[in-house]
Amino acid sequence: MKTIQAVSYPVHFQEESYVLLSNLIKNNNYSTIFILVDENTMEHCYPKFIPNLKTDKRIELIEIESGEINKNLETCIGVWNAITELGGDRKSLLITLGGGVITDLGGFVASCFKRGIDFVNIPTTLLSMVDASVGGKTGVDLGVLKNQIGLFANPQMVIVDDRYLTTVTPREIKSGTAEIIKYGLTYDIHLFNQIKDNKDLKIKDLIFRSVEIKNEVVLQDPKEQNLRKILNFGHTLGHAIESFYLESEDKENLTHGEAIAIGMVCESYLSSQLLGLSTEKVNTVKEVVLSIYNKNNLLKQDFSSIVNLLKHDKKNVNGQVNFVLLNDFEDFKIDCKVPEDLIIESMEFYNR
Repeated sequence: MKTIQAVSYPVHFQEESYVLLSNLIKNNNYSTIFILVDENTMEHCYPKFIPNLKTDKRIELIEIESGEINKNLETCIGVWNAITELGGDRKSLLITLGGGVITDLGGFVASCFKRGIDFVNIPTTLLSMVDASVGGKTGVDLGVLKNQIGLFANPQMVIVDDRYLTTVTPREIKSGTAEIIKYGLTYDIHLFNQIKDNKDLKIKDLIFRSVEIKNEVVLQDPKEQNLRKILNFGHTLGHAIESFYLESEDKENLTHGEAIAIGMVCESYLSSQLLGLSTEKVNTVKEVVLSIYNKNNLLKQDFSSIVNLLKHDKKNVNGQVNFVLLNDFEDFKIDCKVPEDLIIESMEFYNR
């Protein structure tokens, strides 16, 4: 599988990538190699990874607790302290080995430590392979508010090795599938149709095409001024729903993909009401989502709290919530203004 060249770094695929990682380490003469893991990737992924790392440099492991609830500045401080205590300097390299939390947080930690050290992303979940590891976004949450603190910073390299997917649960695979659906609806309907028809589903090909799409978009708009906003389809309302469940003591947290899947159904409905997306296509999106994800009915008494969380979305300007909506499949419109009553209507549509 060929390498995808991003703006300043390559995305390599499969086992041959590790030779290139070893060459990177050798050529840059790094002082120390830090590997960031959580308890899950430490147990299941690190043993698969470490035999592939050919280097005589000092290797130090740093482990954090898994889960979105730990994607915060407090965890970052713990990692920064660990790197400092272990003798990290500007010639250190940080390797992130994990899912979206490890990737987002690790990139942010590396980019800020001593004003920036090099890092390499090795995603181990479908979500991080097709989304978080590529594109140069790093960051952490502020309370339950998603990705409020962060910056754009590119890794030296990304290694996508789908053998790590044997270590994750079916629920995590479904979480990553939501991002592939997003790419399909906004950019390449063939991807969506493959999932809808459940035919010829070769995970390597789905991953490669998703990374290819994200890279094509990011190359044209690295700082999300225009085109890159399409990657937020389903995320405006989806992030608010994810945050609401995260802060609710009486509700089980949703995975990122589960929340985004709900968001895509709701935002498809908004597209039909504001831009004329056909009812047939809206229903198709809903049917596909409900064929993959368990139904999580949104309680009417929670609608206002979810809508209130929308005001913290990063795409907002002057307090106005901006949505990415669809004129049609593969035909999008950015910076759409949506009345609050229609947002509530979209959640009622999902519940029906």
